[in-house]
Amino acid sequence: MSFVKWLDDHIEECALGVLLILMTIVMSIQVIARYAFSYSLTWSEEITRYMFIWSGFLSISYSYKKGIVIKIEQFVNVLPSSLKKAVSILEKLAAFAFFAYMIPFAYKFLIASVQSGQLSPAVRLPMYFIQVAPLVGFALTTVRIAEGIVKEFTEKTN
Repeated sequence: MSFVKWLDDHIEECALGVLLILMTIVMSIQVIARYAFSYSLTWSEEITRYMFIWSGFLSISYSYKKGIVIKIEQFVNVLPSSLKKAVSILEKLAAFAFFAYMIPFAYKFLIASVQSGQLSPAVRLPMYFIQVAPLVGFALTTVRIAEGIVKEFTEKTN
């Protein structure tokens, strides 16, 4: 398996895993500092919040890639196979249209952040590092949904 194929298959999992581990480490350090040394870190909650934001946007594409998005399947399950496939494709097309529609807005939001030059309060991190998360999340989600649509068309109906 090539590195690019492996990266395509596991980019979200790796990023989400690293973010979860880092959030756990940072908040553990904060808890230890506060209760063991009576010292509160000024940056830990801010960094953890930003990692959580990134996790939220990356988890959208991961959910679509794995097919674990929230959906109501009771109605679809009573349909014949050919209609199930059509409904699944329509659902994916609607989701693709929504996320593709959101990309320009996320881009405008990012550009406004870059132009403002705003820095985060505690760590003085440029806010566009955080505000690029919606753009990356929406773009990656459209790619994952497109992959799902292609997969739907290439799979044989049972």
